Amino acid sequence: MKTSDFDYFLPRELIAQRPTEPRDGSRLMVLKGGNITHLTFRDIAGLLGPGDVLVVNDTKVIPAKLIGKKASGGRVEVLFVKKSGDGACECLVKGKNIRENTNILFDHASARVTRISGGRCVLELDCDMDGLIDKSGSAPLPPYIKEPASLERYQTVYARNRGSIAAPTAGLHFTPRLLEEIERKGVTIANVTLHVGPGTFAPVSSDDVERHAMEPEYFSVGRETADAVNCREGRLIAAGTTTVKALESAYDGCALAPREGWSDLFIRPPYMFRNRIDALITNFHLPKSTLIMLASAYAGRERLRSAYECAVMQKYRFYSFGDAMIIFREEGGMRE
Repeated sequence: MKTSDFDYFLPRELIAQRPTEPRDGSRLMVLKGGNITHLTFRDIAGLLGPGDVLVVNDTKVIPAKLIGKKASGGRVEVLFVKKSGDGACECLVKGKNIRENTNILFDHASARVTRISGGRCVLELDCDMDGLIDKSGSAPLPPYIKEPASLERYQTVYARNRGSIAAPTAGLHFTPRLLEEIERKGVTIANVTLHVGPGTFAPVSSDDVERHAMEPEYFSVGRETADAVNCREGRLIAAGTTTVKALESAYDGCALAPREGWSDLFIRPPYMFRNRIDALITNFHLPKSTLIMLASAYAGRERLRSAYECAVMQKYRFYSFGDAMIIFREEGGMRE
C-alpha cells in the first residue's frame, strides 16, 4: 500500500471551523453494504437495539496549548505532550530560533529548552505541568481550525480520564439525552480509555505505508468492559478509531481482556481484525492520515473512497468538528 492510495480531493470550504449545535444535530452518513443513506446523528439511536454494546473512549483532553515568549519578545506556541521526568515535559514548540537553553516565559511560569530531538523539545519547568496548563492552557485545536473554541466544546460529554492532546472526535456528537435514549433501547454503553497523542495525527512521511511507525499511546480496557463485550447478545459498535485501537490492543488471542499499557498498533489495509466489530462510528478524516487508513482497513478502501466522494458531493462537513458516518461490517469482509 502507498500513502498516496489514501489521498482524496477536499474543497477547503468543507473543513468544519466550528462544531454543530446541538451536538447531535450533525449529519450522519450510513454505510451499509454498498448502500449509502443520510440521516442526522441523533437518528443513530434507531440503528441500535437490545443486546448491542456501544464502546466509547472516555479520555479527557487537557488544555495542552500555551502561548509564551522568549526573552527577546518573540512569540512561542507550546503544545505539552507528556511529562518526561521531574519538572521536565516533552513538547511540540513553534517559534523562531528555538535552541537548547532557550528560555520561554509564560504568564505564571518559565521554562528552559534542555533538549531538541526528532522535532520535539524537552522543557524544564519551574512549576508543575498540570498546574500550569490548568491555569494558563487552552484547547489544543488542530491547526486547520482557525476559529477559537472552548475546551468544553472540544470534549466529549463522557470524558473523565485526563490525558489526551486531541479529542476522540466521533464522540463529540453524543449528548447526555441521546446516550440515555440509547440505553433505554437496551444498549450497554461501555468505556475504554486511549489517550490520543501526536502519533495519531503525525503525517505519514513515507509513501510506503509499511515504513510508518506509530508512536505508542496509553490505553486501558477494564474488566467490566471486557465482560460486556465478550458476553454480549447483540452487536459490538465502536465509537471512534481510537476506540477500535484500544479494543484491538487488548485482545488476548481468544477474547477481549482487561489490559492496560502502551500501544503502537498501526491498523491499515490489509488488517485482520481480532474483535468482531459490527459497526464503526467515525468522522471524515484527513487525506493520507493514519485515521483514514484505519477506517479503510475496516470498511474496505474502495468502499470508503466511494463514501468520501459522496460526502464531498453532498457537502458534508469534514474533520474534527465535522459530520459523522457509521460503517456497518460487511459479512465475510473481515475476520470475526
